[in-house]
Amino acid sequence: MEVYLIRHGIAAERNEYTNDEKRPLTDRGKEKTLQVARRLQEIGLHFEIVLTSPLLRASQTAEIFQQANLSPKIETFPALAPGGNIQEWIDWYLQGRYNERENSIALIGHQPDLGNWAELLVTGKIQGKIVLKKAGAIGIRLSKLKNPIGTSQLFLLTSPKWLL
Repeated sequence: MEVYLIRHGIAAERNEYTNDEKRPLTDRGKEKTLQVARRLQEIGLHFEIVLTSPLLRASQTAEIFQQANLSPKIETFPALAPGGNIQEWIDWYLQGRYNERENSIALIGHQPDLGNWAELLVTGKIQGKIVLKKAGAIGIRLSKLKNPIGTSQLFLLTSPKWLL
């Protein structure tokens, strides 16, 4: 199975909002995210499900992906919030129907978590070396073994400018 780790689009500045969870995408962020979503759809991507952080900017990104016909289903997944635990997602993956078929799913969240998760899945350790730009994507092919940590394959790491 392939999993795409996608960072939310450009959001309002932190100093404009007292509650970080409520920071929305900017108009530019919405536009750029829609362009990325349309490009991913043009190249034939389709996600069985999009799991999203509960933070507003991530859920708005997920909605844009759904509007671009990239996925019929969005589900809020608390472990994708900043500081979330990858083991919660691995447990979901291992017990869910999504590991039974050759499908793609998308996880929409935040940096540095997504970069760290990618490193952990591919190398088995976090070094803080993968940086994912806003509205960028990381593609990882999960191993068919029980635990994907350290056994998965990175096949895509791109910023939005390379998709547009």
